[in-house]
Amino acid sequence: MTEKELRRKAMALPLQPGVYIMKNRDKKIIYIGKAKKLKNRVSSYFGSHSNHSLKVIKMVENVDDFDYIIVDTEFEALVLECSLIKQHMPKYNILLKDDKGYNYIKITKGEFPRISECKRMDDDGAEYVGPYISSFSVKNAVEETLKIFKLPRCSKQFPRDYGKSRPCLNGFMGLCSAPCAARITRDEYVNNVNDAVAFLKGGSQAAVREMTRQMQEFSENLQFEEAAKLRDRIKAIKNLDEKQKVVSINVPEEDVFALVNGKKKACLEVIRFENGRLTDSEFWLIDSVDNLSAARFELIERYYAMRSRIPARIAVDGEIEDENLLLQFLESRRGKKTEFIHPQKGEHLSIVKMCIQNANEHLAQSEGRLGREFAALEELAGLLGLAKPPEYIESYDISHTFGADNVAGMVVFHNGRPMKKAYKRFSIKGFDGQNDVGSMNEVLTRRFHHYYNDEEGSTFKILPDLILLDGGQPQVNAVLPVVEKMGINVPVFGMVKDNKHRTRAIAFGGGEIEINSHRSAFTLVSDIQEEVHRFAISYHHKKHKKAALSSSLLGIEGIGEAKVKALMKYFKTISKIKESSVEELQKCPSINRKNAQKIFEFYHNM
Repeated sequence: MTEKELRRKAMALPLQPGVYIMKNRDKKIIYIGKAKKLKNRVSSYFGSHSNHSLKVIKMVENVDDFDYIIVDTEFEALVLECSLIKQHMPKYNILLKDDKGYNYIKITKGEFPRISECKRMDDDGAEYVGPYISSFSVKNAVEETLKIFKLPRCSKQFPRDYGKSRPCLNGFMGLCSAPCAARITRDEYVNNVNDAVAFLKGGSQAAVREMTRQMQEFSENLQFEEAAKLRDRIKAIKNLDEKQKVVSINVPEEDVFALVNGKKKACLEVIRFENGRLTDSEFWLIDSVDNLSAARFELIERYYAMRSRIPARIAVDGEIEDENLLLQFLESRRGKKTEFIHPQKGEHLSIVKMCIQNANEHLAQSEGRLGREFAALEELAGLLGLAKPPEYIESYDISHTFGADNVAGMVVFHNGRPMKKAYKRFSIKGFDGQNDVGSMNEVLTRRFHHYYNDEEGSTFKILPDLILLDGGQPQVNAVLPVVEKMGINVPVFGMVKDNKHRTRAIAFGGGEIEINSHRSAFTLVSDIQEEVHRFAISYHHKKHKKAALSSSLLGIEGIGEAKVKALMKYFKTISKIKESSVEELQKCPSINRKNAQKIFEFYHNM
C-alpha cells in the first residue's frame, strides 16, 4: 500500500484501545505497538514526518500493511503487546536479547571434590547447582564460598598432589586449608565441601544459624578446637557481609535501572539487590533512543518479561512514560504490590548514581572511550537540555592586542578529547580595531562557508553537535543569526569567566547556567575554555611577532608595504631575509638591485 492508502485505512480505525501490527511487503512483522486510541496512534505514522525520529521514518518507509486487535482497556493492550513482541521479536521494537546463557556451580565427585563455576552441565557425574542467569552472581558466590571454607583455588589435583608440596601464598595467609601440604585430612576436606554446598544452597543467614548451633554443641561437649573452627568460619561470613554493605540498601529487595543515551548507542544497566546486598548486575547495549521516558517504559517491560523475580521496589534514574500503567502490569505479574521510586537524596540516590556510572563505563568502552569522559558529556547534555551527549564540540576564542593583529582560534573536542587535526586558525579580515562580537560573527560565517563549499575529507565538513564561545551573551547573540541564516541547526552557548579568568557559568537565552556544582561538566568545559584560549593566544603571539619583525623592513629606504609583503611571501621569515645575499634578495619579485643592496646593508650594519 502507498502511504496515502495506509493513512486512509488508519483513519477508519476505532477510537478504542488495542494493539497494531506493522508488516512489510513480505508480510513479516516489523513493529508491534499498543494504543489507548488506535485511530489517533496509527494515523500519526502516515502523514507529516516532521515530529518523527529517523528510526520511525525508516520503519514507516518499510510498512506495506498493518493489522490490529481491539481490546477493552489499555492494560489489556499492554499485556497483549508484551506477549506478541516476545513471540515475534520485531525489528523496530526496542529489544533486550537474553543471550548471555546460563551459569552453574559445579561440585565434582571423588575423594577431594572441587567447587567451580561453569557455563553448561556435562554428563560427568558431577553435581550442579543452578541454573543461574547471571555469571556475576555465580562468580561472586563461588569466590565467597572458597574463601569462607578455605578450599583450594589452584590447579593442583588431589589426591595425586596431596601432601607433596609446600603451601602456596593462600595457604600461608590462612585462606586455604592446604591439602597440598597435608594440613587437612581427606574427611575434614569433604566435610568442608559439604558445608560449602549447604552454604551455596541455603545462603549465609541459614548457614550462620546452623554453624552457630553446631559451635554451641561442640563447646558444650568440650570440643573446643572444632568450636573454634566454626567460630572463625562464622566470623568470615560476617566480615564478608560487612564488606558487601559498602554497596547495600536497607530494603529486602530492590532493582535499580539506569538508561544512558549516546549519539549512536544507549546502555541499559540493571543492578539487583536481595536481602540488602548486591546480588546481580546486567547491562545491554542498544541503538540510541529518541525518547528516554518512553524507552524506559519499554525496556523495563521487556526486562521483566525475561525475568521471573519482580521486586517490591524499583529505583529508576528518570521519568517513565505511563508509569502507572507499567506498575499495574508488573503488579499483575508479581501478584503483590510494587512501587517505582525516583531517588533525590540519600543511599538510594548513591546507588542510582553507581548504576549510571556503570552504564557510562560500558557505553564508553563500546566506543573506545573512558567512562568519566562520557559521564562528563552526559552531564553537560543534561545541563544544556541537549537530547544526547555531544560527540563533536567546537569552541572559539578571539585574541588581539588592543585591536591589532586580530585572530581567532577554533578547537574541536571529539568524545570529550581534543581532536587536534581539526583545530583551525582564522586571521580577522573584515575590519581593524577591537570588536570581539564582530570577529565572532566573521569567523563563524567563514567556518560554515567551508562546511558547504569544501570537498569531502575536510574536517570542516563535520557538523558539530555543540558550539561553545569564549564569552557571554553578546558573543552568543552575534553568532545565532549566522547559524540560523546559513541553515545550521547547532546549539550555541557562551562560556562565562570570573575575574580570575576561570570558567564560572554557561550563557544562553539572556541568562546563565551555573556549572560549578557539576564536577564532570565543569572540568570538561574548563578544559575546553583553557585549550581554546591557549590556541588562540599562541596564534596571536606568533602573528604579532611576525608583524613586529616585518615592520622593521619599513625603516629601510625605498621599501614600502607592497615590497614588505613581497619579501615576506618569498622568504617566509625575517631570518631568511637577514641571511640572504644581495643576489638572493634580488630574486624576489619587486626587489631591484638598489633595494637588495639597501636591505643587505641594513641588516649587516646593525
